[in-house]
This record gives sequence, C-alpha cells and structure tokens, in this order.
Amino acid sequence: MSSLPVLFVPGLNCTASLWATQLAALGAGRAVIVADHGRSETIAAIAHDVLADAPPRFALAGLSMGGYVAMEILRVAPERVDRLCLLDTQPYADAPEASEVRRQLIDITERGGFSKIAAMQYPKLVAPARLDDTDLQKVVRAMADATGPAAFIRQQKAILSRIDSRPSLAAIACPTTVVVGAEDQLTPPVMAREMAELVPGAHLVEIPDAGHLSPLERPDAVTAALAAWLGDDGPR
Repeated sequence: MSSLPVLFVPGLNCTASLWATQLAALGAGRAVIVADHGRSETIAAIAHDVLADAPPRFALAGLSMGGYVAMEILRVAPERVDRLCLLDTQPYADAPEASEVRRQLIDITERGGFSKIAAMQYPKLVAPARLDDTDLQKVVRAMADATGPAAFIRQQKAILSRIDSRPSLAAIACPTTVVVGAEDQLTPPVMAREMAELVPGAHLVEIPDAGHLSPLERPDAVTAALAAWLGDDGPR
C-alpha cells in the first residue's frame, strides 16, 4: 500500500498548509499531492481539474469543500479512487441561510474587504479552546492570503451551487473513513454519522478537542486516523 499516491483536497480558503503535518508524516514511500481547487466556479469543474492533474489511481482525502469535490470525483470517476476519507464535511446541498452568508462574503470580497474574511470566519472554524491561539490564527490568515480574493469568490460560487450528495453515497464501493472534529460547528458530528451510515462499510473517527480544521487543531490524531485508513491492517 505504501506506493499508492494520496491526493488531498483542502477546504475553502485553505491551502497545502492545512495538511502540513499529514504530508510530512505520510509522505515516506508514497507520493502525496495537494489538489488545486481554486481555478473553477462549480464543484463539477473543480473535480474535472483535479482529475486532470491526478495520478491514474489514488487514495482521496477531502476536508469540507474538499469533501464536496471528493464526492463528485466518486460520482464521475469511481474507478480511479482506491479509498476515500471525508473530513469535516457534509453531504447536503447548501441551506438557504448558509447561501445568504456566502453571498454576503462574496459581496464583502468584491467591495475590497477580503482581508477581513479570515478573522470573521475563524471563530466558526476552530474548537472554543483555540479561539485565542495566535499561532493557529496566523496559519488560517496565511492560507487565506495565499488563496486570494478571486479564488475565494470562485470557491464560494462552487459551494453555493453544489448538489445533495446523499443519493450517491450508497454507491461508494471503496474503503471509506469519515473523520470529524468533536467540536466542529460547521459540519458537526451528527452530519458525519449520517455520512458514515450512508456509505457501505464506512468507518467513523471522531477527533476530541477539534473543530472544523481538525488536521491543524489535532494534527497527530488526524494523522493517526489517516495512517490507519491507508494501512493494510488498520480500520478502513
């Protein structure tokens, strides 16, 4: 299994820094790749972009928006995915209240306020105990700066138009793990449990003391979950 490439898809306004610990820990003996998910304005187009750059077959891990892209990849090219890990994500289409918030954030960005976005979103992204974690705040801000306003708007438009993935989850035939931060406010554990129940044979891992950015908040615990997901003898 060590030669199987692993393809990571970050969340909204996130970059490879989201996976820094996991890339370092899991990269021995295998290719680890972080997808570019900022070029297109629909989830289907982003999935096409990712597949065009990806190896012929790979393990696929996506967080939040990256999970939406991963579920689309499973719909259009299931034969290319050896195994799937969905982290801090949800299978639903956007709720009306969430769509309104996204439109407001797009408007703020279009009016030149992108520099405010990371600080505005931060309290919802992390567990309450990390609200005053200045080092983590710097990472979140740096990822936003690297993403930039144009890509952020494209990502928000893509998320706004995503479909309900629940009807397609039962067709997922590869080994699947669902990971969620126990204190995730945006995609809470109840959503993760529903996904795990809908995907045949899926394994659920709940990460204590973590919010929506579990790979950054509890990097060792998430790395352990991913290592088990990739291992021949660990839970799948």
